Amino acid sequence: MIVKILLPIILAFIMFSLGLGLKVNDFTRVLKFPIAFGAGLLNQVVLLPVIALALAHAFGLSDVFAVGLMILALCPGGVTSNILAKMAGGNAPLSISLTAVSSLLSILTVPLILAFSVKYFMGETAPPVDVTRLGLTMFLITAVPVAIGMVLTANFPTLVDKIAPKVSRTAVGLFVIIIVAALAKNWEVFSSNLGTLGPIAVLLNVVMLLLGLVSAKALRLDKRDATTISIESGVQNGTLAIAVGSIVATVDGEILPPETVPAAVYSITMYFVCVPFVFWRRNR
Repeated sequence: MIVKILLPIILAFIMFSLGLGLKVNDFTRVLKFPIAFGAGLLNQVVLLPVIALALAHAFGLSDVFAVGLMILALCPGGVTSNILAKMAGGNAPLSISLTAVSSLLSILTVPLILAFSVKYFMGETAPPVDVTRLGLTMFLITAVPVAIGMVLTANFPTLVDKIAPKVSRTAVGLFVIIIVAALAKNWEVFSSNLGTLGPIAVLLNVVMLLLGLVSAKALRLDKRDATTISIESGVQNGTLAIAVGSIVATVDGEILPPETVPAAVYSITMYFVCVPFVFWRRNR
């Protein structure tokens, strides 16, 4: 119940908080920095899943954890990446635009690539993945709340300015509470796999942050854009990954299904990597 019911509701609330800060021009603003946007989107949608696939093979992950890692890699950055990009002195409008577009794009990419990943890793024992159902579910818990937030922003800007910070803090607080509750209920599964999944989660984070910087440098982008592309490439939406993992879980009745464990581990280790990175980029 905690993960399957409460987490999607909290995720929808988090996406609503993201929508409160979005305007239509956040989607069209990409025309102002097409190269930076294209690099960030390519890293997120193409390069990240490839790196996750390589790590799953390199570390010999079990089929179910490999699928969980792929789910994590398929999810966009979310509100967290926007906050970190701003704190690091990055290009905040670019970060918001990348998050907005990649979040909408994930409604299509996550179900399709996830169906392939499940079949690829599990073979004949792979459970069927209802792509249509998963896409519709993601639409309801991501796109619809964002749209509601955008409508409120457009029609009641003064009200949104007052409530947006509180809504954002509440969303983060609820997520922390629900994850702590899920971990406490299934601590044995989490702790017993931390030694295996922890290094992979850290490595995925570090590699993508570095590749984001390298790709930006290769394209001769400025430091603010490079910082943003790096964070958008290396920071994933753990909340969405856990929610998707619970939807496609192969074992019913688990508080924290195996498919969600990589994302749960990542949601913790990410801050040990990203906080020093943010301070480093900010000091530059």
